[in-house]
Amino acid sequence: MTLDPDVERLIREAMRERGISFKEALNEAARKGLLRAKPGRIRRFVQRSFPLGDGQGFRWDKALALAEAMEDEELSRKLSLRK
Repeated sequence: MTLDPDVERLIREAMRERGISFKEALNEAARKGLLRAKPGRIRRFVQRSFPLGDGQGFRWDKALALAEAMEDEELSRKLSLRK
């Protein structure tokens, strides 16, 4: 059995960095990979939300249009100051 060239390169790099044998580097890599592969308890993500209250007087679905209108007003104001 032979290793893929990229895997062999990674093992040889680990050998040089740690000053260990090929066998030790290969065993470490196999252990880390196999131990990490064990499925643990997966925590389910839950998005928390908070009520914003009633009577805000603002439609959030129109926020982008409002931001554009405010930007247009500011640009108009700046242009009028240049005259």
